[in-house]
Amino acid sequence: MREYTRIGKVVAVTCNRCKKEMKVENGIIREGCFSVNTVFGYFSNKDGERHSFDLCEECYDAVTRDFQIPVTKTEETELC
Repeated sequence: MREYTRIGKVVAVTCNRCKKEMKVENGIIREGCFSVNTVFGYFSNKDGERHSFDLCEECYDAVTRDFQIPVTKTEETELC
């Protein structure tokens, strides 16, 4: 869950799963954070609903650990 200033700068990010408050400095998240922002389309039970949430790195690891098909991992050479 994210909180923003009136001009859209991120001031706080809280993990939706464990409620951990992640470190944010000058609008930049300073630790691992997995963000989801998706809109469900036709043929789902959530047509037209936008779902957004954030997970800390520990909760991301806990959720993906149970996947029957593992997460695909590739190495990035440049980070934003």
